[in-house]
Amino acid sequence: MKYNPKIHHRRSIRLKGYDYSQPGAYFVTICTQNRHYLLGEIVNGEMALNDAGRMVENWYFELENKFPDILCDEYVIMPNHFHAIIINVGADLRVCPDKMGDPDQLGDPDQLGEHTGSRLQLGDPDQLGGPDQLGEHTGSPLHRVVQWFKTMTTNAYIRGVKQNGWQPFPGKLWQRNYWERIIRDENELNRIREYIINNPSNWHDDEHYV
Repeated sequence: MKYNPKIHHRRSIRLKGYDYSQPGAYFVTICTQNRHYLLGEIVNGEMALNDAGRMVENWYFELENKFPDILCDEYVIMPNHFHAIIINVGADLRVCPDKMGDPDQLGDPDQLGEHTGSRLQLGDPDQLGGPDQLGEHTGSPLHRVVQWFKTMTTNAYIRGVKQNGWQPFPGKLWQRNYWERIIRDENELNRIREYIINNPSNWHDDEHYV
């Protein structure tokens, strides 16, 4: 079918006017297509990764090798989705998003809709100064990082299906879109870390539990 903007229009899930390549921390969630359970199972409140889940874990940390300005923070792989805090350290290793509102008005991480590693401290927004102080390099755009991660994990999963008999996936491994939330301060960072850590034990209350 030929593309028709009236039929195929997709609502943007990006924050208008925000530069997703600037130094900052992002809470990212990626779901499997149709939320199929492909990456393991929850056993006694803990995530037991299968081979596919361990593959996804390995490619997550490969982000730091592919993108030198990206750091991998807390994460969890669930049966049908993946949560991670991805930090773009930008030009000068000072990690802090632009000030864009009151973080206390953001609510809990589980209100995001759809949506464990080394930790990094966020800097002080007031010490960053204006855009001219950030240098010319703005870092790796988040969408490019996620796209590369999806591509590499999909290719690796296809090899697992062909060579090791992994459960085939229907059509695509991951949903087309992903969800992200800009982390604005240290308190929010720690709340989201706690949410990620507790995700397996709260599985039956998770919106992705089907």
